[in-house]
Amino acid sequence: MARRAATNFPCRCGNEEIGIDISRHRSKSVDEFRSRPFDYVVTLCDNAKEACPVFRGAPKQIHWSLEDPAVQGGELERLAAFRRIRDQIEDRFRMFLKVGTISRGEPRDTPR
Repeated sequence: MARRAATNFPCRCGNEEIGIDISRHRSKSVDEFRSRPFDYVVTLCDNAKEACPVFRGAPKQIHWSLEDPAVQGGELERLAAFRRIRDQIEDRFRMFLKVGTISRGEPRDTPR
């Protein structure tokens, strides 16, 4: 199995700020999950939506068109983008847990 890329610095730093240590995480291929059943499959960027395979068990597929923070300018711009996207994802999942559905509404754009 080919070695996958480790998480990048802005992503690690942005998560450590809120108490999440992802230093031992790695990028994974969707192929690692094809045989697992899911209730929901959530894609976060347009490229992922286009490339997302069909999962067994017909899970509900949700798409949130979020910007890719990894393609933003320099390291400080990427860190700011990772923070913004991290918060938008958190808001959407908190709403899902609160109302039992995944909203397609707009996430907040304001920093914490």
